[in-house]
Amino acid sequence: MKFCLPLLVGLFLSAPLFAQGDDSAFLTARDAFRVGDANKLERAASQLGKHELAAYVENYRLRMDMDKGDPDDLRDFLQRNDGSYVAEKLRADWIRWLGKRSTWNEVDAEFPKLLAPEADVTCYSQQARLARNDRTVLGEAEKLWLTMLDPPEPCRPIIDALVASQRVSVDDIWFRARRQLEANRPAQVKATLNYLPDGQGPDSRALDSVMNSAISYLVRQPGNWSNSRAGRELATFAIQRMATGDPRQAAEQLERIKDRLQDGERQWAWSQIALRGARKHLSESLDWYAKAGKTELSDEGYQWKVRAALRDQEWGGVRDTIQAMPPAQAALPEWTYWLGRALKSGGRTSEADALFEKIADQANFYGNLAAEELDRKVLPPPKAKATTAEEQKAAQDNPGIRRALAFFRLDLRTEGVREWNWALRGMGDRELLAAANLAKNNQIWDRAINTADRTKNEHDYTLRFLAPYGDQVRPAAENQSLDDAWVYGLMRQESRFVPAAKSSVGAAGLMQLMPATAKWVARKIGLRDFHPGQVHDTQTNVLLGTSYMRLVMENLDNHPVLASAAYNAGPSRARKWRGDHPMEGAIYAETIPFNETRDYVKKVMSNAVYYSAIFNGKADSLKARLGVVETNTAEASKDSELP
Repeated sequence: MKFCLPLLVGLFLSAPLFAQGDDSAFLTARDAFRVGDANKLERAASQLGKHELAAYVENYRLRMDMDKGDPDDLRDFLQRNDGSYVAEKLRADWIRWLGKRSTWNEVDAEFPKLLAPEADVTCYSQQARLARNDRTVLGEAEKLWLTMLDPPEPCRPIIDALVASQRVSVDDIWFRARRQLEANRPAQVKATLNYLPDGQGPDSRALDSVMNSAISYLVRQPGNWSNSRAGRELATFAIQRMATGDPRQAAEQLERIKDRLQDGERQWAWSQIALRGARKHLSESLDWYAKAGKTELSDEGYQWKVRAALRDQEWGGVRDTIQAMPPAQAALPEWTYWLGRALKSGGRTSEADALFEKIADQANFYGNLAAEELDRKVLPPPKAKATTAEEQKAAQDNPGIRRALAFFRLDLRTEGVREWNWALRGMGDRELLAAANLAKNNQIWDRAINTADRTKNEHDYTLRFLAPYGDQVRPAAENQSLDDAWVYGLMRQESRFVPAAKSSVGAAGLMQLMPATAKWVARKIGLRDFHPGQVHDTQTNVLLGTSYMRLVMENLDNHPVLASAAYNAGPSRARKWRGDHPMEGAIYAETIPFNETRDYVKKVMSNAVYYSAIFNGKADSLKARLGVVETNTAEASKDSELP
């Protein structure tokens, strides 16, 4: 993000501005570290002076010298910078260095000082504990057997030790491999099956055939394939792989071989077909789930069983499936809400209301819907009192925030976000509000929003739902006959109002336009002499984005839920996800197959409700905005030219 001089003055209200030379020295030092040029790093460090980011340069030097340096220098740095983000990351890197060299006493000494250890670093600590025969590590690893499906390399010795301790049965090994296959981790499937006792594992070439050409494997199996567990399990693995592409074809193949499988194997295979069918909105999905019997479902398996029941309006199935979920999963807002709806549909109103009450105060999609089920209006809570001068000064003087602001000044957003988020650890509501205001005053909109989002009791929804660039956004929305609350709700989710935002797939700007989409819209609206670089211009980005929103709306029944899904995943998908009968907008949103798009649509629609309330000073209704999504129609050809 680029800042003008007046903004930079505001950025460091309580500190002197650093000379450009200091910034240049830091950037030179950073570049030198990244290419491993120690001499250049030393020269840059000598020119740095008392720069806000001097600790980072010292950190660079220590990391480059880790192989040959004095551990006392490193310990001194960690002590002087204790609790900072840079010290946390250096300590983690040091533990990794020590762990690779099996220096377990040092790992034991340093690991407890970490505040938020990452998984691989935790595993080095567990290796250190195993080295001193601390067997409690195995109990911890046992709990992660079915959740750490793609473990970092340092965790593998822990899993090896767990298997060697005979705490893991043959059934456990096959069960873990099934979960890894469901999660599309074929390499990890192979690693897990290597733990099977000699003579009980599958042939490696057969396993490769299953992964690469499931239908060919099934056709070419020898006649005695079902005589061994490995043969039967590989057949179900092939069914699972087929189901990812064509659940109906997989069901036909399973019907052909089902009598040669044992009950648990057959039921698991049906559960995989059902899961893939539910994700594709196939009408047979609930029947397939029924054939899965009482096989233990994954979290995703439970979720899609509920979603299939929602699309079919099978409220009894919704109720029974949520009640069968693991308690932690069933307690999530989405399943709390839908269980309440299922109970309400059966006349159990008081039980339903008790469930709605649990989540009705949450400022999210399902909190909003639950509040409306209780006949409450969705409005921002009372605004917290303004932060005092003392609270503002404390935010400005916070060392972590000052480092973050320095990174933002240098257009190093990734580093700035990390420092900022670390600085917020342990802050109370008043401190968070002061930090959010500081970010707002410096036009770092995304940090203002995310920081205000963290408050627990005192809130300022004008910070949570900032509406910058009003001079560009409001007229553009009006010109396209769009609801400005919906436009802002979508922009908030797309970019958090960071003009330079760019996604991993190339979407750019406030409204995250893909290059091909921007070019198509520019041509459609007659924007002459458009070139791709213009997508980073705020005015042009908003013009193209709002124009595309209108075009999508017109092609999708003027329905904001469909249009929101289309903006994220494409119009043809949004249309395809409609059912063969009308459904609530909330059910449509919940049953979107793409995790990212499903989360996106929920957040955009909930955002719009709060923006509407703030803009208009009165409550809005999420249920009304969601409305009813009509069936697929012959109008499908309308969106054929939309990108």
